[in-house]
Amino acid sequence: MKIEQNREQVSAAGFKFAVVVSRWNTDITSRLATGAAEALSEAGAAVDSVETFYVPGAFELPVACLRAAQSGRFDAVIALGVVIRGDTPHFDYVAGCAAEGITRAAMTTGIPVLFGVITADTLEQAIARSGEKADNKGYEAALSAVEMAVLLKEMNSRESDGSRGKGRSHVV
Repeated sequence: MKIEQNREQVSAAGFKFAVVVSRWNTDITSRLATGAAEALSEAGAAVDSVETFYVPGAFELPVACLRAAQSGRFDAVIALGVVIRGDTPHFDYVAGCAAEGITRAAMTTGIPVLFGVITADTLEQAIARSGEKADNKGYEAALSAVEMAVLLKEMNSRESDGSRGKGRSHVV
């Protein structure tokens, strides 16, 4: 049996989310945070099921995401930030460490940690990726967080009811 889900069918009701937001480039990251909040609300998340944490910059996102994921209080964590290329290799180090650290937080804890970090060559590109709905990486990451929370809950319930490995597949 193949079960297909899409974002219109997935509900955030009953799940808890952490949103970790970088303050660096706050004009843009605040738009990402607004997009994430909008997506979670539209998906049915209760206001009190979302906690937002602020860190200085994208480099600090991984440790805060790891701590949120380790807490056991959240079904998914959403990392939001912006790294804009400059004239030095600083961009490569910050963006790479943020991506690796966020991935490691998810893999270490088994809690989805979504990468809503814009990596752009120019300010204009970053602004374009922090627009409305589908043009907002925060909105997109939040919808993916809901999908992953639902999927992992389904996977866990199948394991606990003994239906592991019964030939079912999922398309999320």
